[in-house]
Amino acid sequence: MRENFKCMFVKSLTLGAVLLGLTLGSGMAAAQGNRDIVDTAVAAGSFQTLAKALGAAGLVGTLKGAGPFTVFAPTDEAFAKLPAGTIAELLKPENKQKLVAILTYHVVPGKVMAAQVVNLSSAKTVNGQSVTITTEGGTVMVDNAKVIKTDIVCSNGVIHVIDSVLMPK
Repeated sequence: MRENFKCMFVKSLTLGAVLLGLTLGSGMAAAQGNRDIVDTAVAAGSFQTLAKALGAAGLVGTLKGAGPFTVFAPTDEAFAKLPAGTIAELLKPENKQKLVAILTYHVVPGKVMAAQVVNLSSAKTVNGQSVTITTEGGTVMVDNAKVIKTDIVCSNGVIHVIDSVLMPK
């Protein structure tokens, strides 16, 4: 009988720990939804080049601001598609203005969710130029970049992941 009690006690503790873990885990998920655009991108782990470029361009503070912003965020793989040496060249202090122009071409003022994006043919970016938006067969393209993930909601806007780096015209 005493062994049954011990066994039930241990099972209860284990179940309690699992439930506590689930509760804390869901709290963590909720906390992630409250992150700003920069913190969300950094936490994702697939935007290290973008984060480094934002730092070099002096745009981290802006994208941590109130917003709202819509960011078409290129992944590390998207940056890797650029010709060899391009990223290193853009990160040099003397190329800061060019880097700022490229990065702000990825940002649209306001919070534009995927359901709205598919109804647009273009969107004016923070850079001042407009990106072209096309939808065909369920695929959304922003200029020549394919949107591969949508509606990553952040505390100050939304991120849509793209597979290529957008270049201003």
